[in-house]
Amino acid sequence: MAWFEREFIAVPETGKNQLVYKWPDVNIRRYSRATVNADEIALFLKSGQVIGALGPGRHRIDADELPVLGALVDTLSGGNFYRAELYFVSTREFAGLKFGGRLADIADPVSEQVVTLRVFGEYALAIRDPAVLLTSLTGTTDLADPTAVHSWCADLLLKSMKVAVTRGVAQGRWPVVGLSGSLPDIEAAVVEHTNIALYEYGLRIPRLGNFDITLAPEDTERLKRLAKDVTYIRLAGDFRQYAAGELALGAGQGLAQHGHHEGVLGAALGINALQQYPGGVPARNPDVAAPAEPARQAALPGPDPQGPACARCRTVNPAGASFCISCGAGLATAAPPHCHGCGAELVATARFCGSCGVAVHLQ
Repeated sequence: MAWFEREFIAVPETGKNQLVYKWPDVNIRRYSRATVNADEIALFLKSGQVIGALGPGRHRIDADELPVLGALVDTLSGGNFYRAELYFVSTREFAGLKFGGRLADIADPVSEQVVTLRVFGEYALAIRDPAVLLTSLTGTTDLADPTAVHSWCADLLLKSMKVAVTRGVAQGRWPVVGLSGSLPDIEAAVVEHTNIALYEYGLRIPRLGNFDITLAPEDTERLKRLAKDVTYIRLAGDFRQYAAGELALGAGQGLAQHGHHEGVLGAALGINALQQYPGGVPARNPDVAAPAEPARQAALPGPDPQGPACARCRTVNPAGASFCISCGAGLATAAPPHCHGCGAELVATARFCGSCGVAVHLQ
């Protein structure tokens, strides 16, 4: 009944989603039964070298079936054990793996604006060569931890995406706005570039899943405003007409946001600008000289002219007045004042005599 004393080697249910599963015991009992699933391959490693492989099916661990195991016999155990590392490597694709992040700051060739691109999506990962994978990554990466390998591949994929997208946009092959229309070309370029880097590790990315390249939210709003302005300017004919229209629209918004009176005033100003200048604010003709400053000042209305000064009280009266508005003296008949010291004639508003310096007293 020797069969009941032998081991049965297989990948447990907890290791079904791993790229690589390592059998925990390096002492493999002779005549053990190994079960390899249809999407797996089992490899024996000794001193970092692959010395044997088992395909899908049920196998008996024996040198008669696997001649290479003859060199692995443990003589200390009487030939009942083989000393080797046994790995089960999955040959199926692992889809739905996440990747993404910031790509780069790049200038849009159309709008000449610098924007930030980001990518988020999924990818599929598969093993190209199980032997190369084990010999290149065993000892440097924990192959039993799926997240470690997935994260490393996602970083390489993001790096390839940065190179491909930046180069394609800079060369004008892919536009920044509407980049989703070029996703098939981007996928082909990125997968090819990434698989070159993964080739020496025995891995490959067969395809990308659902992914999208987007702009930062603030860049999206900025490009939308710019596109709107360019379209409206083209429809209006030139920038002056568009500016006059924006003035009227801004006045209407002020009416809704800042109150009735301010909004009415702003709306009136905007509508008046549109009515006076339907073609926009007129530009000054460089061939016509600007009016001289004195002529402009003469055209402005001045203060009301003053009337005669009263000879008695020196009050300045309005124009056309016949009697002084202060003392009632007749303006037409009033004699001009004279200095009581020297008798010299004085001006109506004088307070001191210009000849002798005597103070002038009111009569």
